Amino acid sequence: MSRDDVPMRQLSLILLLACAACTSSGTTGISATAPANDDLPAQMRALIGSAACTDSSQCKTVPLGARACGGPEGYLAYSATATPSAPLQALAERHAQQQRTAQAKSGMASTCQFIPDPGAQCRAGACVVGNSVPGAS
Repeated sequence: MSRDDVPMRQLSLILLLACAACTSSGTTGISATAPANDDLPAQMRALIGSAACTDSSQCKTVPLGARACGGPEGYLAYSATATPSAPLQALAERHAQQQRTAQAKSGMASTCQFIPDPGAQCRAGACVVGNSVPGAS
């Protein structure tokens, strides 16, 4: 292997890991079984439940995870009337801190693309991510 191949191999590995992280941290679906104690995203989804709403003003977002370059990797929608915000925020911060620690240990890198909060709105009786007025979440 030549010296020129090393950066390309590293870039390929980073992109592969980034793609794997994107596909394994989806923001939809709720597990039918109790989440494992160390599966914080599953715990967050279980706490959110069905995110039932009657109006978009009830819908909020919570950041999910942490990107190596900073900021969250995505957002989850929840109903502020059905989900206690403080425990959800605590799980979100714990998950982000775990990811930041793991990324620092591994030297992982990610794209430095900023992912803005897409907001949330009520659709068909459930809060969903996106298409809300900026700053309303």
